Amino acid sequence: MDLPASEDPDAQAPPPGLRTLLPSREFLCSRKGQLLLAESVLSFITFICYIASSAASFMMAPLIEFLLALFLFFAYSSKLNEKFKGIYWPLSDFLRCVTAAIIYFAISIAAVSKYSDGASKAAGVFGFIATIVFAVDFYITFNDLVMFLKQGGSENATEAQKSEDSRTVLTI
Repeated sequence: MDLPASEDPDAQAPPPGLRTLLPSREFLCSRKGQLLLAESVLSFITFICYIASSAASFMMAPLIEFLLALFLFFAYSSKLNEKFKGIYWPLSDFLRCVTAAIIYFAISIAAVSKYSDGASKAAGVFGFIATIVFAVDFYITFNDLVMFLKQGGSENATEAQKSEDSRTVLTI
């Protein structure tokens, strides 16, 4: 006897494959997920604008930032940062955001002031928007980094104090 598709238990299970690569809804709704998605989209749009413009020499920075933002987007969404503890993820993300904001600001000024075609102007405008998004991301990441270091520093200080107290007790 054939069961309807709504009652078949195999029909309810999502098919494996591409769904495993998609980020979870919780990550997409999180602040970090939205920032990384915005960084990826803006970097890609800026990259396309630089390809179409006479300022094609600036296309490498948006391409690298697009790939790095895309990598971190999938790394955070697949919880790769929890699996690889050897990499200090908040610090690497902070450095990426700081360098991206500085580089985007510099090349956007150069694209807007030096080149007169429309694609260069569009790339400069998208570059300024990307600068703002990267600056917001590194501000938030910096605050998270400071909170983490304060927690880590207090734990290390109490452990050092405990070991120091145990040495003084043993020597007496």
